[in-house]
Amino acid sequence: MTLEWWHWEIVGLALVLLELAVPSFFIIWFGFGAMLVGLGLLIVPDMALAQQIGAWIVASMAMTVLWFRVFGRARYRTLIGTSAGEAVGEVGLLVNAVAPFERGKVRFQRPLLGSDEWVCVAESAIAAGERVRVISVEGSYVKVTKA
Repeated sequence: MTLEWWHWEIVGLALVLLELAVPSFFIIWFGFGAMLVGLGLLIVPDMALAQQIGAWIVASMAMTVLWFRVFGRARYRTLIGTSAGEAVGEVGLLVNAVAPFERGKVRFQRPLLGSDEWVCVAESAIAAGERVRVISVEGSYVKVTKA
């Protein structure tokens, strides 16, 4: 059985599209590896099937390792400890009134941790339109007090 370069390109494209259905961010590297083998077959058209499969395995593994070693480490290093350190002390405007055991919504002048509006809680009742200060980040919402 002989695989042509376009077979590898179709398999690669199918794997990349499969990544959209199965969001694991892992299948995409095998798709890129298949596409790389397809490009390699354009340069060396008489490559045996075993060599093609070996090149696909090596290319896929190399791209996976490269992603998780080089780019993955830098991404996690920059996100550690930023939520509380960046958010605490910021002042925003209360959009929805907040009361104890009820959630409100606060809007910040500049995006805070990627969003300009956050769900918030407070220990005392605060009316809408008041300025509030973030005192902590608690999961997916912020705890506020009157500024």
